[in-house]
Amino acid sequence: MRRTFQSLQVRNYRLFAFGQLISLIFGWVQITAQDWLVLQVSHDSASALGVVTALQFTPVMLFTLYAGKLADRFDKRLLLIIVNAVWLVLSGLMGVLVLSAAVALWQVYVFALLWGTVAAIETPFRQSFVHEMVGPALLPNALSLNAATFNSARVIGPALAGFAIAGLGTGSAFVANALSYVVPIVALSRMRPGELHRGARAAADSGVLDGLRYVWRRPDLLLPVGLMLVIGMVGYNFQLTLPVLAKRTFHTGAATFGLLITALALGSIGGALAGSRRRERPSVYVVLGGAVAFGLLGTLAALMPTYLLTAVLLVPTGFAMIYLAQAANQRVQLGTDAAYRGRVMALYFLVFIGTNPISAPLVGWLAQVAGARAAIWIGTVISLVVSVVALVVRLRHAPASKLYVDVVPVWQGEERGAPAPADLSGHRLHPVPSGGRARSDRTGPELSRVDG
Repeated sequence: MRRTFQSLQVRNYRLFAFGQLISLIFGWVQITAQDWLVLQVSHDSASALGVVTALQFTPVMLFTLYAGKLADRFDKRLLLIIVNAVWLVLSGLMGVLVLSAAVALWQVYVFALLWGTVAAIETPFRQSFVHEMVGPALLPNALSLNAATFNSARVIGPALAGFAIAGLGTGSAFVANALSYVVPIVALSRMRPGELHRGARAAADSGVLDGLRYVWRRPDLLLPVGLMLVIGMVGYNFQLTLPVLAKRTFHTGAATFGLLITALALGSIGGALAGSRRRERPSVYVVLGGAVAFGLLGTLAALMPTYLLTAVLLVPTGFAMIYLAQAANQRVQLGTDAAYRGRVMALYFLVFIGTNPISAPLVGWLAQVAGARAAIWIGTVISLVVSVVALVVRLRHAPASKLYVDVVPVWQGEERGAPAPADLSGHRLHPVPSGGRARSDRTGPELSRVDG
């Protein structure tokens, strides 16, 4: 248990995690309230919900890579304080507008676009800042705890939102979220900059294209990035599909509206904690295994006939979803040089989340026409097929394993290792390469025979 939460022993990370937990809980309160608000003012239109989701993520395509460049050049802690302050103002203004009972759908669209713009800029700062707080040795643990924090908030937030919407109205969720941003701002301000693990910063003339070239030259980074591009686009759309499934298919009320998201988040916490004890870069097969499990479990969850069975199957689906995302994240971060980390993580976030402007309207339309179930299982089946194909290709092109046996000579009952020429007076050693050719993968001479 102590190893699971080892990163919390670092004071700066402990402050960061607490601020994130509070902010994320109320962030999920706002997300759930916003989904409910959109369905209210649009008369249960799944397409409208798809448009809002697309507007939130469109700025990712426009600003995230540039934000990664800023993360590599400037003080990430200061940048995070600024973006949290901007979020505070946006949530407060939207809360006042909703409480006034004068909100229209187009105003929600504008808010979603502005909110997404700040999120697109903030994510590369936050993702690359984790390494500075804990260093490379604790990075896998800290990333897993970040995911656990996020998904703990996703459990608590929608549940609180249900009570807030039913008891105080939708606008109260936005106001509460605005106030919650005070906590991370204070936490970031109280950190000790001298204890941060700051590596070399990118040169002033180093640009976004340099980061893209860096990833392109690294096949070990390309695979997880490419895999998450596809799965993020077609499979990770639960924020859009689950509210529609709950309200239109199972006809839930406000109090139970967020139960499916909560079930997904419960499994996600387990998936995050499962990777918290990892101390090294996960292998490519860990990433591919998580992808296959997600595709299979997500498909089964979409086919469940009742609300309760769907919620039950969403727990292991959430586990596989976050286990995959964390394994891919850790593989990318732990394989990236410090001077490129901001830009590489910006690219990872772009392909993982930034495809939503393309996929969200399509998924929303599919949910409107064919139902939320179809929108879910079509995406997870595609994810499963792509994952299996990637796994098969990887296995077919993986180098064959080689077994080496080191023979330790025993002379007169004593282990002495390979003899040196001086030990065999009057004899000559003749190293002979295996198979009649040089062995570039072995170092040092091989004793093949001794001539007398």
